This record gives sequence, structure tokens and C-alpha cells, in this order.
Amino acid sequence: MGCSTRTVKKSWVSLSLVASILCWSAVSAQLTPNFYNKTCPQALPIVKAAITQALSQEARMGASLLRLHFHDCFVNGCDGSILLDDTTTFRGEKSAGANANSARGFEVIDNIKTQIEKVCSGVVSCADILALATRDSVVELGGPSWNVTLGRRDSRTASLSGANTNLPGPTSSLTSLISAFQAQGLSAKDMIALSGAHTIGQSRCQFFRSRIYNESNIDKAFAASLQKNCPFNGAGDSNLAPLDSTTANGFDNNYYKNLRSQKGVFHSDQELFNGGSADAQVTTYSTDQQAFFTDFAASMVRMGNIKPLTGTQGEIRKNCRRIN
Repeated sequence: MGCSTRTVKKSWVSLSLVASILCWSAVSAQLTPNFYNKTCPQALPIVKAAITQALSQEARMGASLLRLHFHDCFVNGCDGSILLDDTTTFRGEKSAGANANSARGFEVIDNIKTQIEKVCSGVVSCADILALATRDSVVELGGPSWNVTLGRRDSRTASLSGANTNLPGPTSSLTSLISAFQAQGLSAKDMIALSGAHTIGQSRCQFFRSRIYNESNIDKAFAASLQKNCPFNGAGDSNLAPLDSTTANGFDNNYYKNLRSQKGVFHSDQELFNGGSADAQVTTYSTDQQAFFTDFAASMVRMGNIKPLTGTQGEIRKNCRRIN
């Protein structure tokens, strides 16, 4: 139904005015790809150039930024809350179990924010910068593009408890993965598509040690290769292994091919191809990269639209690490 300010009786004027304002607010609160076209047209080119430079120095950074966006959106929506530093009176999401000593890429976002503030001070949110940086990282590594809808504002707080509760971990079952995504308004199909983000990036030994020594649904030669850098005795917790051993820094469908060969690094990865409801979709993606790219892009848009702050909610932080 369209908005209308027409009145029938004079006594309804004030009610009509309120309705008109509410209708305008609802429309203005919608995220849109051209949100900064007039207020800061330099924003998108600045983000893209910075990402190209950052990934040329370290390709792994693309996966880190993608993970950062995911971990942001799953805790109270895509509001830049994960970027906030702890203070003497505030404890944010960086120290949560899923983020402590593993969430990274903050300096890249800081650099982009500094550049944008020089040309458009107080206009572009940190949450939007993170969303754009994620898209540009995926494209830079050979993956699909999508229109990032913009207009998010930054939160003035964060949720340590939410970060500890909402983010699925490397030992999650298929059922718990589906539930975690459904809690954010995302489908099982979205979950399987977004899990393809593990076609890039690396993990520390401590998060997959149990799988490579204790699980049977893993290729024996693959497990042995990982064991060389991840001893059973607990040494080398921080040693890294690529989540996609075929093309570690290339965004493609090899992640799904690996799952069909029982070469998922995490228990949660292999759960997507383990005789369950996700098998058919994994098989499709493993044989049709374009199908994966199309679904991944669509799911990224949906994830990026999780409970954004818009209008007068939140703020536009001048520094992504702290509130104004």
C-alpha cells in the first residue's frame, strides 16, 4: 500500500500528519545501494582502492574482513559493534570466545575510515565501510559481486554475551548451524551458501585438532597432512592451516569439492556433507560454481540487512573503535 496524506475531515489533520511522517520514516529507513551518491561519492572508490592495496600485501585479509562482517551482523545486527574497543568501563565483542585472538582486519577498517573522514566527515558509517570492504574483498579474490545496500548507522554499544551466544563454532552440528542462522532470519540454504566463505582463509590448529585425530569422516591422507603442523600433544595451537587446501586464497567452489572428498577442516564444515539434508546443495555447488556465486551473493545481501540501525538510530562514528 502506498503512503497517503489525504484528509477527509479537518479534525484528522494532525493524525494524517503523523501518518505521513511515519510513512516517510519507513521509506527513508530502507537501505539503498546509492545512499552516498550525493553525500559522499568518493566513499566507494576509497574503499575499493584500500582493499586492493590491503589484499596485495596479505591475501588472507580478505577472509578476515568477511569473517568480521559476519561476526558483526550476527550480534544485534550489522551495526559495527564488533569494531568497538574495550575501555575501563565497557567490554565489547572483541574479547568473546569466537573473536579473541582471531578476529582481525580492524586496522584496515581504521585506515579506510580515516581516508573517508578527510573528504566526508561524519557521513559514512563504520558498519557500511565493513559491508563494502567485505564485498570488495570477495571480488578481489575472484568471487562474485553484489550491490551492497547502504545507510546503516553505528551502534553506541556492543554485546559480549551476544557474541558468545550467537556465533556458531567449529564444532557445531548441522542442526545447530541451521538454528543459529534461522535465529538471524536466514534459511538453511543461506547457511550452506554462506559457509562457502571458508573457500578462503585459515584456521588455528586448536580449532580443528579434535577432528583430525578423533573423527572418522575425514580423508586419512588429508588428516595426516594437517597433523604434521598440529601435534596431538597440544603444541602449536596457533599454527595455521588453510580452510580450502586446494586454492587457499581464491574464492571458488573448491570448498564444496573438498567436503565431498571428506576434506573439511572443521567438524562444522564436514557436517554440511555427512549424509544429511545439506548434501544435495553441497553437491550442486561443487559442480556448478555459478550457482554457488549467485546464491552466495544473494545471501550476503540478506545477511547485510540483519537489523540495521537507520534514520536517527545510533550514530556515525568518527572513530570506528569508540563512540563519539
